[in-house]
Amino acid sequence: MGKTANIKRPEGGIPRGLSRTGPVLFSYGFRPFFLGGALWAVLAMLMWVAALAGHGAPGGAYGASHWHMHEMLFGFASAVLAGFLMTAIPNWTGRMPLSGRPLMALAGLWLAGRLALTFAPAGALLAAVAIDALFLPVMAAVFTVEIVAGRKWRDLKVVGMVSALALANIVFHLSVLRDGDPAMAARLAVSAYVLLIVIIGGRITPSFTRNWLARRGPGPLPAPYGRFDSATACLSAAALAGWILAPEARAVALAALAAAVLNLVRLARWRGWRTAAEPLVLALHGGYLMLVLGFAAIGLAGFGLLTTGAALHVLAIGAIGGEMLAVMTRATRGHTGRDLTASRLTTLSYVAIWAAALLRPLAEFGDYDLLIRLAGAAWVLAFGLFCLEHAPMLLCQRKELRA
Repeated sequence: MGKTANIKRPEGGIPRGLSRTGPVLFSYGFRPFFLGGALWAVLAMLMWVAALAGHGAPGGAYGASHWHMHEMLFGFASAVLAGFLMTAIPNWTGRMPLSGRPLMALAGLWLAGRLALTFAPAGALLAAVAIDALFLPVMAAVFTVEIVAGRKWRDLKVVGMVSALALANIVFHLSVLRDGDPAMAARLAVSAYVLLIVIIGGRITPSFTRNWLARRGPGPLPAPYGRFDSATACLSAAALAGWILAPEARAVALAALAAAVLNLVRLARWRGWRTAAEPLVLALHGGYLMLVLGFAAIGLAGFGLLTTGAALHVLAIGAIGGEMLAVMTRATRGHTGRDLTASRLTTLSYVAIWAAALLRPLAEFGDYDLLIRLAGAAWVLAFGLFCLEHAPMLLCQRKELRA
């Protein structure tokens, strides 16, 4: 790693931005992965929309449609997840975060996967797949070492979800290489992300909400974690497991609808409506609401009222994309020393991602080409605004260390 400041660990957490020399971008894990993930969200979507219009075919021998699905789930989303966990896990364990050259190597490995799959030649497709398949197992190993060294055994479930994503990625590749359907692997990946939202979102959303409300005076606060939350998480996991294996089964539909109800009640217990004055907090609740809608969409698909693909997009765009955007904006501002309040551009980016999540399933019922383009444009707007506003913070601003 690069040189680090020789300071003591302050009360309440480790200091931020420990690498004080070299490029700011590689001073903390969230910086390269949030910026890289957001830029790739924009570029990959632009390439996909262009391909739908007959202009180009990203993915080469991998196939444009498979490439699009893969890059949203394992390209964009895996980068944001890595950035978040590389920032959160040091807080959980109290250990120094990875920075400098090791972080640069991990970011380079992620980027190599994007380049390899986007320009995959017919004669080297297996090599391109192998390059891409390395990133998630390496990240799972890094997180395991940190969590075990910090003796935070309960957080190993996060490693389990990252490992599930790594497995889903490999299964996805094998399905494509064998000319099969990677839809089950895609559902496994979406389910792993959704469970992470249920687990981690269920920790940070009420916590950030409580902190914000406590500074605003008296009133009801989010309910503390309890048996209801555990039951909701278990039912959510069961519904997702059924969806992976039998997405159109009636029993799965009923379980998903029940999970939607329980997660909606859980969301209401967090008192999110009281944070309407601060979109930076409200966006976390909005992303979780999209998770509720995603479970409901799975239920509707089981009764033939929606397609499985439409349900998947509600979760992938609204829950995963929306929650990631909310976390990226908050973490970037907080870890670069900015005020924890949303600007107009940030608020507009939240509206755009939620619009994309609703427009994409509506394409099943209306002008497909038009609505797909509108959904893609809303997605590009959401992450384009993030890049416009937050890239300077990620590239240039170090947070001052506390004495």
